[in-house]
Amino acid sequence: MVYQAFYRVYRPQSFAEMSGQQHVKQTLQNALLHNKTTHAYLFSGPRGTGKTSAAKVFAKALNCENGPAKEPCNECPTCISITEGSNTDVIEFDAASNSRVEEMRDIIEKVRFAPSNARFKVYIIDEVHMLSNSAFNALLKTLEEPPSHVVFILATTEPHKLPLTIISRCQRFDFKPITPADITNRMKTVLADTGIESDESALKVIAQAASGGMRDALSMLDQVVSFSGDKITIEDALLVTGSIGEDIFHQLAEALLGKDAGMVLTLLDRLIAEGKDVSRLAEDLITFFRDLLLLRTAPSLKDLLELIPGDERFVEMAQRFEMDTLYLFIDILAKTQQEMRFSNHAKVYIESAFLKMIHLDSPVQVSGGNHAIDPGLTQKVADLERTIMELQQQMSSGGMNKQTAADQSAQPRKNASKSSQGFKVPTGKIHEVLKSATKQDIQTIREEWAGMMQTMQRSHAALLEETEPVAASENAFVLKFKYEIHCLMASENPSLRSGLSDALRSRTGKAYEVVYVPEEGWLSVRGDFIRKNGLAKQQEPESSDEGVPGEEMLSFVKEAEQENADPIVTEAEKIFGKDFIEVHDD
Repeated sequence: MVYQAFYRVYRPQSFAEMSGQQHVKQTLQNALLHNKTTHAYLFSGPRGTGKTSAAKVFAKALNCENGPAKEPCNECPTCISITEGSNTDVIEFDAASNSRVEEMRDIIEKVRFAPSNARFKVYIIDEVHMLSNSAFNALLKTLEEPPSHVVFILATTEPHKLPLTIISRCQRFDFKPITPADITNRMKTVLADTGIESDESALKVIAQAASGGMRDALSMLDQVVSFSGDKITIEDALLVTGSIGEDIFHQLAEALLGKDAGMVLTLLDRLIAEGKDVSRLAEDLITFFRDLLLLRTAPSLKDLLELIPGDERFVEMAQRFEMDTLYLFIDILAKTQQEMRFSNHAKVYIESAFLKMIHLDSPVQVSGGNHAIDPGLTQKVADLERTIMELQQQMSSGGMNKQTAADQSAQPRKNASKSSQGFKVPTGKIHEVLKSATKQDIQTIREEWAGMMQTMQRSHAALLEETEPVAASENAFVLKFKYEIHCLMASENPSLRSGLSDALRSRTGKAYEVVYVPEEGWLSVRGDFIRKNGLAKQQEPESSDEGVPGEEMLSFVKEAEQENADPIVTEAEKIFGKDFIEVHDD
């Protein structure tokens, strides 16, 4: 007789033999007992979780000569023929290879015929998500209102690909991944039937590698049996499945604790040389650190461990890792696993991940407590305490009054603003203009300013909208900007500078050079110039030592006096005249 794989020989033939899926079995059995079966079912879930097996068992229970019953007898001719696949009333249809609408129409045409030797005609459509849109449309009406003797069972691993109109016409059952414990128990049953001995740890390795799929587990078990012979050992299971043993995990963890990069990379290279898949290695490492985290936080829940045993060796190791470190390890490996999916250099990614884990800054344990403190945070606290002490000393010495504090707090903001904007006030050029400034030149520019703005480009005029000429000599003038950012933008625009000079030349006949300055910078430079040249104390027009024209007080000096004058005094002088006003300072 031709050898058959374990997953074919030991396919469940009753609900009792099915592993897991208790919610599915109980619902279907209750419907059979109370004669409340419906016309369409949808079985969805990961591969190898029993969808097709459950469909066949349900078909046998529906048509069993001793039923409908919660379990098929597997002894009557109907049950035997369904098990052998020879019953013409139970039709298995593979949608992956028969996805066209023509095959679906052939089924629909035969639906109306009564079953030949069974109670119901059962159509089991596997991988139903592979059907074309036209095939789904052809099936739609029949699926909604089939003849009373027909039952449809749709099986799929990707239910999101099904049209909602199909899903809404079915009772949906979601099959869940089978737990490692259920997989291990099923493998024990298979090995006991075949007379093969095995280690408990070897079966756990196979169950973990199966990732919740019974078919995958039985296929790997079949492969391990072929490799090892009469007895399955953990070494054989690790070699065949490509998994990692607990000793290697322990050595890797020790190397990470000791920050031994050489040992970590050596162990990694050995695993890859033995044929371990890098992506699988990252997945197993995530599970390993998850197990350590479980031992660190809940040592009593050892039944939830997936990769490592809960013996004293790993319990002690879990206590040596900080919880934050384990969290970071899992995050690094999870990101690495995602990045490896899109690269041909998976080994480089896993090596980089290990080096990141080695060079993580470990928190410092506080003596006499269980709280970890970040060294960087400790330094920040020390700096803050030192700053507070300095401020307290200054306040106690009385050397800092409110005004000084306000000036000191405002000055950094001022400097920060200048540094962030990057504009440097051209103090030397402004002083040169002020030394030879005349009232006639500034009046000429101001009179022509409005007309000149209308002749310039719109973008240039918009940038100069909130500007004012404040001082002018025979060949240059100072243009004050209200906002520093606009001043910076104008200084970086050569076409604006040339356009402004050309526009003034066409209206005044002179080629003026323009000097840009923000309002804040202008007030500072002007005040400094007035103080240096003693212009604020001049009562009669006369020449200063610095060569400033003395025919009349310059316009920028008058403007400065007006800005510094008390507005109440100025208004009183307008009403009563300067001769009748005398100001007394309290």
